[in-house]
Amino acid sequence: MSNKYSFTDVLPLPNSSVKIPRLGFGVYRSPAEQTKQSSLKALEAGYRHIDTAQFYANEKEVGEAIRDSGLPRSEVFVTTKILSPAGSPEATYKKLLESVDKIGGKDGYVDLFLIHSSSSGSSGRKELWQALEKLLEEGRTKSIGVSNFGVKHIEEMKAYAKVWPPHVNQIELHPWNQQRVIDEYCKKHGIIVEAYSPIVRNYKANDPTLVELAKKYNKSTQQVLIRYALQKEWAPLPKTDNPERIVSNADVFDFHISDEDFAVLDGLDQGGAGAIVEAVENE
Repeated sequence: MSNKYSFTDVLPLPNSSVKIPRLGFGVYRSPAEQTKQSSLKALEAGYRHIDTAQFYANEKEVGEAIRDSGLPRSEVFVTTKILSPAGSPEATYKKLLESVDKIGGKDGYVDLFLIHSSSSGSSGRKELWQALEKLLEEGRTKSIGVSNFGVKHIEEMKAYAKVWPPHVNQIELHPWNQQRVIDEYCKKHGIIVEAYSPIVRNYKANDPTLVELAKKYNKSTQQVLIRYALQKEWAPLPKTDNPERIVSNADVFDFHISDEDFAVLDGLDQGGAGAIVEAVENE
């Protein structure tokens, strides 16, 4: 069974010809100069999926890394996100274009653009989505989605969305915060579930259950958590600026967590209390 997943796996997005690499590389709040080095290292290690955001202030450096990598642009999947609307549909659209230009240049594109948060209220979410739909129509992004959206936020979109369901929902996911309601909802609708903070920012590196499993599989705690995310059918986005870790975080395709051990990790769920960033609101 350990061959069920591979580093080159891609997942089809709903109602789209676009496919997203199953394992991504996150650059959350990496300093700009560091972002470029880490992204280059990730691409060299075989990652083909980089996840940035306007909020991280390092989109330009991700774009530079992709260009400097020597890889064809079509081989790298890049995601960015917008946090809040800019006051009008036109201004919001302009803000999206700025990101695309930073990453891909004047004629470039991004592969996926997400609404970063549900926090701008229903009118804000609508303005953001309609701007993203326009960006998709113009070909400056290949797919659009959401992040930190619960069931109610995705259901609400049906009233105005031309593109529904969103292609992706990126949420915090790991054994302590499994967000089962939204996870199940997304899977039911074909929405790809991306896992941010899959290694819990290393806060759980000394968790006895996790340490014991890591020893058993002769893997690091990070590798066990990333493998767990893969076996949950999530698309994990581990983040690190340590070059060795960048490589080892992708070394998760030569072992399989047994059903018994998987159940042990499943048993660590604390619901929303286990979140380090955000558990979504579903109703």
